[in-house]
Amino acid sequence: MNKLTHDQIRQKVRSRYQQVAVKKAEAPSSCSSAGSSSSCCGGPTDYDAISARLGYSNDELSAVPEGANLGLGCGNPQAIAELKASETVLDLGSGGGFDCFLASRQVGDSGKVIGVDMTPEMISRARNTADKGRFANTEFRLGEIEHLPLADQSVDVIISNCVINLSPDKQQVFHEAFRVLKPGGRLAISDVVATAELPPEITDNIDELYTGCISGASPIMNLESMLRQSGFTGISIEPKDESRTFIKDWVPGANVQDYLVSAVIKATKK
Repeated sequence: MNKLTHDQIRQKVRSRYQQVAVKKAEAPSSCSSAGSSSSCCGGPTDYDAISARLGYSNDELSAVPEGANLGLGCGNPQAIAELKASETVLDLGSGGGFDCFLASRQVGDSGKVIGVDMTPEMISRARNTADKGRFANTEFRLGEIEHLPLADQSVDVIISNCVINLSPDKQQVFHEAFRVLKPGGRLAISDVVATAELPPEITDNIDELYTGCISGASPIMNLESMLRQSGFTGISIEPKDESRTFIKDWVPGANVQDYLVSAVIKATKK
């Protein structure tokens, strides 16, 4: 992986999620030839079952429009964001729009939800779903989370679901998040973190394990340092040990759950 430039890594990630975006909803898929069955990069076709394991309620699963849930993620960020009416919410790596449409319900007509994704096919899919469902307060913008297409101090809350680990420049992601947040704004994301040093067979596998939300995970200490460097305060990173039960299925037999765990990451911009 070290031999690849940041842009080459982004291209590989974009290519992987392009495949996820354009696949037929009823067709079985696997995001990795290693046999991934339910990673954040894709999985089996029972997306509701996958999302239920990630912490989504039956009410939430029934509320999103058809085609929005692609079985991606490693948690439920909008559930921890404590969203309020009239707030402006930004979703980093919005994919098919699943978390955006849930956030849309919470902020109401007076609020606004913006999803940013670097994969054109994901943006098109989410926009089509939004149009069909008449989500007037929700929009999707094409862009990289390291270079957000938003003005300074323009959002109240930033959510994200197992996406920042995919960035080859996480510090820049947090710099950008801090820039676009209003004073008093908050970050509430779900992501995978490394709890032990990843072996070379994992870190060197860019095509399957990096794009599958595994080898790009950072240690908690590193994430805390990056958040502080970007200016965030009130930093909280809470590992969820129970997540190992579904993480072990991402690459069956590889014991990736020995190195990774999903975490709730919160921070504030004063």
